[in-house]
Amino acid sequence: MRRDVPASVVVFLVALPLCVGVAVASGVPAELGLITGIVGGLVAGSLPGSSLQVSGPAAGLTVLVYEAVDAYGLAVLGVIVLTAGLTQLALGAMKLGRWFRAISVAVVEGMLAGIGLVIIGGQLYTMAGVKAPASGLGKVSGLPGLAAELASSAAALSAFAIGVGSIAVMVLWARMPTRARMVPGALVAVALATTVTALSGMPVAKVQVKGLLGAIQPPGPAEVGRLVEAGVLGTVLAFVLIASAESLFSAAAVDRLHDGPRTDYDKELMAQGAGNTLCGLLGALPMTAVIVRSAANVQAGAKTKTSRVLHGVWLLLFAALLPAVLGVIPVAALAGVLVHAGFKLLPVKRLVSLWHERRGEAVILAATASAIVAVNMFEGVLIGLGLAVVKTAWETSHIQVEVFDRGHGPVRVTLTGNATFLRLPKMLDTLEALPIDRPIEVDLLGLRHLDHACGTALTAWAERHNTQPVRLIHAD
Repeated sequence: MRRDVPASVVVFLVALPLCVGVAVASGVPAELGLITGIVGGLVAGSLPGSSLQVSGPAAGLTVLVYEAVDAYGLAVLGVIVLTAGLTQLALGAMKLGRWFRAISVAVVEGMLAGIGLVIIGGQLYTMAGVKAPASGLGKVSGLPGLAAELASSAAALSAFAIGVGSIAVMVLWARMPTRARMVPGALVAVALATTVTALSGMPVAKVQVKGLLGAIQPPGPAEVGRLVEAGVLGTVLAFVLIASAESLFSAAAVDRLHDGPRTDYDKELMAQGAGNTLCGLLGALPMTAVIVRSAANVQAGAKTKTSRVLHGVWLLLFAALLPAVLGVIPVAALAGVLVHAGFKLLPVKRLVSLWHERRGEAVILAATASAIVAVNMFEGVLIGLGLAVVKTAWETSHIQVEVFDRGHGPVRVTLTGNATFLRLPKMLDTLEALPIDRPIEVDLLGLRHLDHACGTALTAWAERHNTQPVRLIHAD
């Protein structure tokens, strides 16, 4: 307890501005972010799975939540989160949690990079108090207009300065001594921005507060009935895929930070599912494990799950006793926190090293991020997964065709590797170039795999090569 209680306070201080900021950026009441943080601590935190990982609303789902609320309304969000949670529970019960680790790391990093770019693009407008364009490309193309707005409007420039100042505080705070950094930079930035705006009387937008109970909107039968819509089901699938992958990748990262018990991925997926099920029933934001809060928990010296449960208690006490505090926080400051978080999602150094070491993975990462910005979250991830599958299929379908011709007797051809339809043109080009007036022996014993397309093509080629006999040598 000597380690877990102080660690829980540190995690609470990290989580507080992020819970509120993620909610505001998602287009929902700020209290819903706190509710998800509370559930992440009290429910997911008390269940088995990962001992030190901390859950709550994540910047990685901001874009998807915003799109879902914009398309279907806030009331349907609860149904989407509820169904996603039940699905996670089922997947964990079927022992499928470990299989989420099979998702290409390049796709996950590309997904986070795309989310980061969309968050940065959207929150730059929020920092200025200007409505952001709906699409990712619209956010990019609208930046010159945003610059013109800042140049012509003193109010927009003042709000933007608050956001920029918040980012600067967080960047500089990371260079402070270790003892000072026990207080999170995001909290310091929001506190300073709130103080400056209160003392100066700057006319900037503040967080709208409804009260904890007033923000809860349990889904009704009408909202549940919308699960028959293809778009809603697609959004559920996206929530399950992205939230589960992010949580389990975070668990793997947190396990490398400490020497305590390792994560049970199936139980952790069920813990996330239980949390999301309750969040859905309360109409709150979806929940994932969050690496920033989890790393802060480990670095603060936590030893057991007590710290993450207590962080949920502190969030609950704050939301119940001090909700009015939220009403004095400038929205521009929270937008600055989210812009800073978005930059942290961009794997710039990782992309450079990947380009030199494994160029194909770098292309998948960049393509996934670009697709998310250009299209949307769900389709962008599907594009990335498709590219990863194609790349893997291409790399594993190597076939080597060797021709041995002594000038007399049969020409011997050996095929080794994997004969798939992807390499069929190469194989047929070599076979069709062989002399038609000599017997041919094709040795297939070195093939590890012969798919239907290649087998059919080999048989057809042998039948056409009828001037001299062709002999196919295989294990049968």
